[in-house]
Amino acid sequence: MNDTDELSDKKIPRQHNTRRTGCSVEVTLGVIGGLWKPIILFHLLDGKQRFNQLCKLIDTATRRMITLQLRELEADGIISRTVYAEVPPRVEYELTPLGVTLKPVLLAMRDWGDNFQCERATPK
Repeated sequence: MNDTDELSDKKIPRQHNTRRTGCSVEVTLGVIGGLWKPIILFHLLDGKQRFNQLCKLIDTATRRMITLQLRELEADGIISRTVYAEVPPRVEYELTPLGVTLKPVLLAMRDWGDNFQCERATPK
């Protein structure tokens, strides 16, 4: 299987609405929320990743789900997608400058998760 994803030419329109709560946290969750987006973004903190690399790193997600999440992140300007004119085709994803601004958020989420797991593992 090559590095192209099955939805490579489709764009998903993205709208972020704060009408429900008026809270900016709602907007943030609309952009990075979901099961796979934060994990994808966390792996992209290390630099460019090819599609198949991301699929291997997130092996519990389907290729289609990763593709859909990548499309949404790209539509929101959080990641960029580069297609190289090679045979076989090669596609790489990386954080945009806007995406890089999420680094402290993602690292805080990692740290919180580590602490939460430690607290749960420690008998009281």
